[in-house]
Amino acid sequence: MVRGRTESADRVVEAAGAVVWRPSAYERAEVLLVHRPKYDDWSFPKGKLEPGERAPAAAVREVAEETRIRVALGPPMPPVRYPLAGGAVKVVRYWQAVPLDDGADFTPGPEVDRRAWLRIGEAARQLTHPRDRSLLTTLTTRTTRPLVLVRHGSALSRRGWTGGDLERPLGDEGHTQAAELVGALAAYGITRVVSSPARRCVETVLPYATAAGVRIETEPAFAEGTDPELVGEQALRLLDAPEPTAVCTHRPTLPDLWTGLGVTPMPLQPGEAVVLHLAGRTPVAFERHPPAEPLSGR
Repeated sequence: MVRGRTESADRVVEAAGAVVWRPSAYERAEVLLVHRPKYDDWSFPKGKLEPGERAPAAAVREVAEETRIRVALGPPMPPVRYPLAGGAVKVVRYWQAVPLDDGADFTPGPEVDRRAWLRIGEAARQLTHPRDRSLLTTLTTRTTRPLVLVRHGSALSRRGWTGGDLERPLGDEGHTQAAELVGALAAYGITRVVSSPARRCVETVLPYATAAGVRIETEPAFAEGTDPELVGEQALRLLDAPEPTAVCTHRPTLPDLWTGLGVTPMPLQPGEAVVLHLAGRTPVAFERHPPAEPLSGR
């Protein structure tokens, strides 16, 4: 997640939510609203982050808890800030999202007693708060799919490793970073995982692959020291892949991968992920998710 913010940390309440949309008749989109009896208002599903939780995972969790609908996140939306009692500020990070099911087991509760799918114009009239109506105007209703690029987590030092480099594993910090990726990749509905054959790359995405029940495809072109032309060819294949995909590779390989994807190269920290949101072959948005743990410099 991008962390910079101007408010002091002890005065900020962090939250996350989603504007969930689906196509309806005559190609008109509908969005999902919830009614909160405590405030008697209509809004988008959202809620506070739990300790140690990343915002994308929180957004998906909150939608599921309030509406019983599982969603996959799309492009990010502008954050919403508003004051709370006592001088605190609430900062809500939102994403566009699409439903993965209909949440048929929804039952009214004390937090949310109603939910409604409304066309955008109807939703704008139903929303209680001007900030939510303003957020709604940024919804694009454009079908996208995520491509997540991951630099492998912090590995054991080359100096301290006596085996072959392909077999050099993650260190303790790297395993922590790999565990942190699980919630982020799940939030975007990743169904395909591709990795360099290097052990440190495979270990970085293994916790997610295990949790999601997907196999890891090893691709030699994403190994360290690969001919840039081969990396570029695989990048083009990624642009054509229909599945939400995550790729784990190495720092020296990333510049060629960025170039092949038509994206300005950017350095990544060990364990960092970048989510590209693709419309067809075109990246229309991206997000950076650096690791939360202190880096070892490897």
